[in-house]
Amino acid sequence: MNLLDAPVRDVAWAAIDFEGTGADPGQSDEAVQVGIAILAPGRQEPENFFRSFVRADSRVTRAATAVHRITDRDLENAPSLPLLWPEIRSRLSGALVIAHGAGTEKRFLRAFPMHGFGPWIDTLALARAVLPALGDHSLSSVAAEVGVVDGIRSACPGLDWHDALFDAVASLLVAQRIIARSGLRDFAVAQINNLDAAACTKHRAMKALARDAGLDA
Repeated sequence: MNLLDAPVRDVAWAAIDFEGTGADPGQSDEAVQVGIAILAPGRQEPENFFRSFVRADSRVTRAATAVHRITDRDLENAPSLPLLWPEIRSRLSGALVIAHGAGTEKRFLRAFPMHGFGPWIDTLALARAVLPALGDHSLSSVAAEVGVVDGIRSACPGLDWHDALFDAVASLLVAQRIIARSGLRDFAVAQINNLDAAACTKHRAMKALARDAGLDA
């Protein structure tokens, strides 16, 4: 079965997050850290964590270090992104790929042309569709709103926001909680990708009608 046609509950999920150098004038943003977390079908907790610094040709900007706390010294013995390709491929291939603001992750993955990863669920777009009244849809705010911060910290002791693994786990648990709470686990992956606020409102209304009629939604 094509992953797009499969119910989201029946596929493996792989959340990925990159941290970057930041971009000073004349400098392009490069990956300095990658984190990946897997959620197998039927499992409640993420597993198979992967976390690595990534050697960059550009220096890490002060603005970027202020956010993710990664310095040039941390990268001195780190592998290059191409050297991490086998690890990334083995974890993302054949999985539903999760990221918050997925454009950043897709941009860094352009280092591997024709990689074929996906389909993707962008938890930023998902949160905006399901939680339209939430003023701040940053990953930390959405995680707090859906009540998964303790789970993230338990899974990633000693780490914090803007660490690539911490944020990957956060994206994974946010997606899991939103999809479960919204009654979307039987939706096909393609339906989740096409959700917007109007579709979510209609779905909630249909669930309420079914509940009032004594039927399962």
